[in-house]
Amino acid sequence: MRIERRRSSVFAALLTGALCAHGNARAADEAGSRPGADWQSWRASTDVTNTASLQRGARNFANYCLGCHSLKYVRWSRMGEDLAIPEALLERHLLPPGDKPLEYIATSMPAADAEAWFGKTPPDLSLMARARGKDYLYQFLETFYIDPTRQTGANNLRLPTTAMPDVLSELEGLKRAVYRNVEKRGEDGRVTTQQEFDHFEQVVPGRLSTEEYDSFVRDTVNFLDYAGEPSQVVRRSLGVWVVLFLLVFTWLAWLMKREYWKDVH
Repeated sequence: MRIERRRSSVFAALLTGALCAHGNARAADEAGSRPGADWQSWRASTDVTNTASLQRGARNFANYCLGCHSLKYVRWSRMGEDLAIPEALLERHLLPPGDKPLEYIATSMPAADAEAWFGKTPPDLSLMARARGKDYLYQFLETFYIDPTRQTGANNLRLPTTAMPDVLSELEGLKRAVYRNVEKRGEDGRVTTQQEFDHFEQVVPGRLSTEEYDSFVRDTVNFLDYAGEPSQVVRRSLGVWVVLFLLVFTWLAWLMKREYWKDVH
């Protein structure tokens, strides 16, 4: 009983945000030393077998994404079971008021209102990691910057002119994109001057440090990767046994073939 109480208290602290995710050393090193101009090479480096990361990602999604986006192919109960979240804590900290554990994870925002506010309906994110790739999602969440010409006041390097506002700016802070002039020679031999992205410059700090925000994004992307195929961990482990079975079956088939054809040769 004492162990169960301690486990429940840890889950409660985790889901309510009392535990701060500082990330591993690799994530911190990448976040602190990566050159801004090389943003297209940034990798999510997530692991869907990391249950703690998935739990934090579920918390992040419920707090910052669920207001606009749904996961229409994932049930709350299935998510709680896969992520080892007790049902009581699931209902207390993650389920929106009125939702039941057996229901699919759906936003409460009407599609008509979303289209009127943002110009388009926010997409369902169930298969976004499979469609775009987790590195794409990681780069998208890391490359918002200030753009006064946009209606939302923000733009994005990974998806220029995105309709999504920078909803994580309170965590990351506000930053502007700094460009440099680069001369390029065209096919006709003429030299033109173009602007290329160089780095980000922090304007207003956020509530999280660079390393903490990087860990926050990785946990969120990791959860979206899980949502794209909740059974992928089981599938991969089962695949090893399937391959071993096929190898053994092939060996037995070869022995049988040799037995049948021994008199012919």
